[in-house]
Amino acid sequence: MNSLLHRLVVAAALLGAVCFVGVEVMILYQLGGQFLAYIPRSADEFAGYLMGASAFLALAYTFVADEHIRVTLVLDRVGPATRRVLERFAITLAAALAAYLAWHVSKMAWQSWQLDERSSGLIALPMRLPQAAMAFGATTFFLAVAERAWRVWHGESTQLELVTGEVLRADR
Repeated sequence: MNSLLHRLVVAAALLGAVCFVGVEVMILYQLGGQFLAYIPRSADEFAGYLMGASAFLALAYTFVADEHIRVTLVLDRVGPATRRVLERFAITLAAALAAYLAWHVSKMAWQSWQLDERSSGLIALPMRLPQAAMAFGATTFFLAVAERAWRVWHGESTQLELVTGEVLRADR
């Protein structure tokens, strides 16, 4: 994996982690609201936006770390040549679906910006903010999948490695 894409994937994962911490803060804020002199409103709305952003921002890192679920029931029972064909088909399909996702989420964020769309809650948040985070995550995911597809089609390993040669794992 080239250095620029690796930094982009890690940056998206860090932003996703910050958004996930934001979800926790919003939940604690709402739970602690019983001790405040006012009722905390819109915390659940913001927690939802942060949860969506964190999920999309973590997609690429999870993919690069080989933590996405892979069903290898068929791949384990076929020969090496058939396995190679099936892996190429699967990664090409995954790249096409990731491109479709990135395109439409980015288009949605762009249209929200053009129309100045706002949330319908008590705090009129510009919808382009959570949607831009989702678009960044989806685009980063597409780039990671496309890079892996390029490697698979050129005969390289399907397992991505860090610049240091250490395999990425989310649990380490």
